[in-house]
Amino acid sequence: MDSWFEVAVVATIFAVGNIVFGHFEEMTPKWRRVLKVFVVLTVTRLITTQLGHTWAWAFIGVLVLAFLVVHVWWLPRNGINGFTGEPKARYYQFRNWPLPPAD
Repeated sequence: MDSWFEVAVVATIFAVGNIVFGHFEEMTPKWRRVLKVFVVLTVTRLITTQLGHTWAWAFIGVLVLAFLVVHVWWLPRNGINGFTGEPKARYYQFRNWPLPPAD
């Protein structure tokens, strides 16, 4: 069973997501960001080859739903804009990152 279309869709989502929402990961180590991409692409391929296309699309749907829950509901509920990461001090505190230097 061919699984590359689902993998390509997930890779495209990651590419667009990193361009648009990369500021949410600015202090995350690069190795961790790369590992996340490889893990999710591997899981997508395994689901497609072992369980079928329907389950792979369900997995992709769950990932999109998780993104929406975090960025549309959970972050705003905690006082952080889910699409700009502002106020930055609150977002950095949430991520346990050191506060950015004052401009």
